Amino acid sequence: MVCLGNICRSPLAEGIMQRKISEHGLDWQVDSAGTGAWHVGELPDRRSIATARQFGIDITNQRARQLKPHDLDRFDLVLAMDSQNYRDILRLATTKEQEEKVQLIMNFASPGRNQAVPDPYWDDEGFEKVFGMLEEACRQVVERFFRTSQTILNTSQPLCDS
Repeated sequence: MVCLGNICRSPLAEGIMQRKISEHGLDWQVDSAGTGAWHVGELPDRRSIATARQFGIDITNQRARQLKPHDLDRFDLVLAMDSQNYRDILRLATTKEQEEKVQLIMNFASPGRNQAVPDPYWDDEGFEKVFGMLEEACRQVVERFFRTSQTILNTSQPLCDS
């Protein structure tokens, strides 16, 4: 989960996805980062913390960090909050495989629309809207990849040649 400073949108997305991972008993790892280094080491924005708490999620264990090139190898999917973040992440990619991992998160909720998750930093009222958008996008990510993994696990076809 990647946004600009890793204090508003991406910590909410990480918290939401972590809850979904736990609810579904998935063996997935989720993390968040920012394309910029302004807030490295800081807690998420107090309004993100309050919004997450309102929906039963605690994100106070998170600390802002900057996205690093090795993250593109470490993770199978890198979800950008908006097109500027998307472009900034792609600048770190050194291979086609890394580039293919980078996607706009809202394309899971609204395929092909390239909708941005608005940055709520300057709008106190925007945090709940952002939470709702991310909740839906994360639900769709889990549905898509959980269903795919279930299909693979339930197939009678061998997973590899012996």
